[in-house]
Amino acid sequence: MADPTPVIGPEPPKKLSVDEVIAELQRIPLFMTNADATVDNPELEAFRALAFEGSRAEVASNFREQGNEAARARQWLDAREFYTKALATLKGPETAEKRVVEEGEEEEVEIDERAVEEACWVNRALCQLELKNYRSCNADCAETLRMNPANVKAWYRSASACLALDKIPEAADACSRGLEVDGTNKALRVLQGKIQARKDYITKVEAARQEREEKEAKEKAAITEALKTRNIPTRKTNSPPNMEDAIIKLASPLDPTSTLSIPMLILYPLASQTDLIKSFEETHSLLDHLSYLIPVPWDTNQEYTLDSIDIYMPTPSSGLIKAGKKLPLQKLLASGKIELVDDMLHAYIVPRAKAAGWISDYKLTQGGRRP
Repeated sequence: MADPTPVIGPEPPKKLSVDEVIAELQRIPLFMTNADATVDNPELEAFRALAFEGSRAEVASNFREQGNEAARARQWLDAREFYTKALATLKGPETAEKRVVEEGEEEEVEIDERAVEEACWVNRALCQLELKNYRSCNADCAETLRMNPANVKAWYRSASACLALDKIPEAADACSRGLEVDGTNKALRVLQGKIQARKDYITKVEAARQEREEKEAKEKAAITEALKTRNIPTRKTNSPPNMEDAIIKLASPLDPTSTLSIPMLILYPLASQTDLIKSFEETHSLLDHLSYLIPVPWDTNQEYTLDSIDIYMPTPSSGLIKAGKKLPLQKLLASGKIELVDDMLHAYIVPRAKAAGWISDYKLTQGGRRP
């Protein structure tokens, strides 16, 4: 059989899948979403080379424009990177052969470089400000102002960074210097108001803190005086308990002669149990509080009743003193034999029938050891 008649004309286009179409587009710089340097793509290499053609100022300007585009899109990390590349280019050697220039053109090129460098410093400061890198923002503003002390944007961004860091005097100074350059600048005027408002708030908070500390100091002094006049020995240990809101207090906080309230730790040593009386007024007796503590829920043998217990309180000499249940606390404390440890009183409750044995053991095991 004879060969079929050959088809004359162009070969029909090959049908591509969606993935294949996207892959082809990725080879065209205009449509690229991932410029992978490892891809062998002459078009891309030529596109990249454009960024590095020309004088140092021209290359830096190219990076600066890319940074501006990223900044307009609020892509702060990318924008910062482009400005950084522009600044690095300006500090480096010329990237292309110097052209034959007419007289005066070299000076014009130098002026252009300074303008690009100033713009890159102040724009990178904006990126740092938006990224909340406030110290870096200030550093870039300082570089800008070294080049041009009249750069209002640098003063504004430096003042904003200082305000964010709560460096109010520095923020106010930067804002004032910017207004010296442009007294009608609305952004600086608004920022000046924010700085003043923050200053007023900090002053108010500081005044309240000082007032609170002075009040606390006076209350502490009143309690110290109250303990001294009542002849109550006090002692601090290296590991005071966390009593939270159980504190020594006066009925009238600044009056040492007003009724004193003291926390008291009730211990049941033979049962390894405790109770805490957070506020034991000096006019109250032990019986006033024991009446709601006893009977205790864990006393299955009913050994702890108001009539069958004795109460002992430690003395500064590591001894014990028997405390009368009906005596007001102020009379017990007036003897000077009951010690206040870490701003708390201690009282041991034991069944009377077992008191002698417990006291003997206490002297052997606790003698010389304080609670």
